[in-house]
Amino acid sequence: MPRGLARDHAEKRDALRRGAAAHFATHGYDRASMASVAAACGVSKALIYHYYDSKEALLYDLLHEHLSRLAHVIEEAGQHGTPRERLRDTIRAILLEYEDADDAHKVQLETLDTLPPDRRDPLVKLMRGMVDRLGERLEAASADGLGGARRAVTMSVFGMLNWYYTWNRPGRGMDRAAYADLVTDLVLGGLTGLVQRT
Repeated sequence: MPRGLARDHAEKRDALRRGAAAHFATHGYDRASMASVAAACGVSKALIYHYYDSKEALLYDLLHEHLSRLAHVIEEAGQHGTPRERLRDTIRAILLEYEDADDAHKVQLETLDTLPPDRRDPLVKLMRGMVDRLGERLEAASADGLGGARRAVTMSVFGMLNWYYTWNRPGRGMDRAAYADLVTDLVLGGLTGLVQRT
């Protein structure tokens, strides 16, 4: 009879995902091995293989967990208030969710295309859903809609949010919440200008 899952199975798996994300982000996914991930996580190679049969399976799991959490945050944010308030709430929620997931976010940006289609496609689907949700909120916040510019505007907002992760240094400049408000103010002002030009 197979042995059941240990009570701390989920916690150990989450710790492995976080440790692997930090290791991949620092040393590069291509250069990492299951042995080096195990060492970085402070566990045996046998233990990591108990949870994942390959480095690719580990990468997929950490990216799926990261993107699923972000998708849930975007879905739940911005449920109340005016369209502009809902947009502000959504942008802030995205940036704050990145706070504890910078390593996973870096790994996502650098490794998604290394996965085979059967593992990459579900992740891309999650990402497209996030783009759609933010696009809907941008559309609602724009007085006359975005028309054919919706995707470009949405991806530009994600680009601005990625700036904080890529270039901002901890302890310098704005905190995440203040930067989220700055992005929202830029976007709302830009939407007005975009409508006036069309």
